[in-house]
Amino acid sequence: MGMNKNTVLAWATWIMIFVGLGLIALGAFRYDDVAGWGFAAVGAGFFAIAWVFNALKGRV
Repeated sequence: MGMNKNTVLAWATWIMIFVGLGLIALGAFRYDDVAGWGFAAVGAGFFAIAWVFNALKGRV
């Protein structure tokens, strides 16, 4: 199983999307106080980093 840089970035993108969705779900459904906003903000940050990883595919 040969993984090149683009394959690693693709896997990292998908993993970060799933973690971001999980954090946003925790913020929306588990924590009803101010901590929920923090979880949602960190989940949005994971989406931003996944977007960067996706943009880097094919360039490195």
